[in-house]
Amino acid sequence: MDGVLSQEEINALLNSPDDSSEKKSGAVSTGAAVPDEALTDEEKDAIGEVSNISMGTAATTLFSLVNRKVEISTPVVAMARWEDVVQNYERPCVFIRIAYTTGLDGSNILVLKEHDVKVITDLMMGGDGTNTSEELGELHLSAISEAMNQMMGSAATSLSSMLNKTIDISPPVADLIDLQESVDEGSIDEFLEGTFVKISFKMEIGDLVNSEIMQLYPVSFAREMCQAIAKNMEKDAEEAQIGIDHTQPESASAAHQSQPQTNQNQNMAAQPMNPQMMNPQMINPQMMNQQMMMNPQMYQQPVNVQPAQFTPFSGEFAAQFAKENIDLIMDVPLEVTVELGRTSKSISEILDFAPGTIIELNRIAGEAIDELVNGKFVAKGEVVVIEESFGVRITEIVK
Repeated sequence: MDGVLSQEEINALLNSPDDSSEKKSGAVSTGAAVPDEALTDEEKDAIGEVSNISMGTAATTLFSLVNRKVEISTPVVAMARWEDVVQNYERPCVFIRIAYTTGLDGSNILVLKEHDVKVITDLMMGGDGTNTSEELGELHLSAISEAMNQMMGSAATSLSSMLNKTIDISPPVADLIDLQESVDEGSIDEFLEGTFVKISFKMEIGDLVNSEIMQLYPVSFAREMCQAIAKNMEKDAEEAQIGIDHTQPESASAAHQSQPQTNQNQNMAAQPMNPQMMNPQMINPQMMNQQMMMNPQMYQQPVNVQPAQFTPFSGEFAAQFAKENIDLIMDVPLEVTVELGRTSKSISEILDFAPGTIIELNRIAGEAIDELVNGKFVAKGEVVVIEESFGVRITEIVK
């Protein structure tokens, strides 16, 4: 208050770390120095949970692409620098950059081993995952970019439900990078020049792939994600609290009304009841059961039971309906065909047909001819001549 420093403040100033000592020791090689405590344990747990859910969804999508069982272990979240990635990961490897265009402002990098990319792309192209001898080219990078586009798209959908807002990504870009001890300016993303968030997990694809995959986040992007999750959780808690507050008055009112109703039921149970004087809207089922157990004869009423009677079927009844039904189809046209006879011939004999050729039928002269209605044989008859046209006189109806 009086402008004089306290002893604790003086000690803090005297014991503050010297940045020059860190520069001399070479602890900071590139970028601004960010302490390992950039993310708290709670923030690391939140990032790990988000990655676990989103990558689980991505694994399901990858299964549909490669038609192999895909398993992903629980992610491990840690702070890292570029030197850690260089020392602990194979080289060369494939960097897949995914930028968020809606909902979140930032990007992340997915790091895959070269062998794993070859296996995944071979499975996507219909192979068995063993064709990994050829050199990694543009075809492999395009295929893995499409796979990551679908995988991270499904992961963004899961992230949208967790953050309760729309999350969208840009098409991923895959590059083959040879990890080096020294950082060349412009060869890697800017956030990789300092301390960043590394999420590592094991991925297994059948018996073909069993390796570690990394996701790299900028610290600012990870914090933004944690803040969005915390804000969404607070909103859900407030909505739940509002719901509880709304239900409390109703519960209190119900509890207040239950006591007089209980006393009323007890008073009514002590007196015999007349069923004819009861109001159906005021009947309490529990009270009704108690009264029936106390005096069952009061609720027993005579029931008139009679055998069931059915209308007998008669021929006149059926004929009446049959006549009405047949009237409905009386105007339906049918095709009537008169068949004089039939025979069978080979293809060579049919090709020899010419004007004047006589074809012998399988019917004797003077024998009755057949009459067909819609192709069904119904009658027999004989041929007659009516003025200048042929006709048929029906001689027999086929039953």
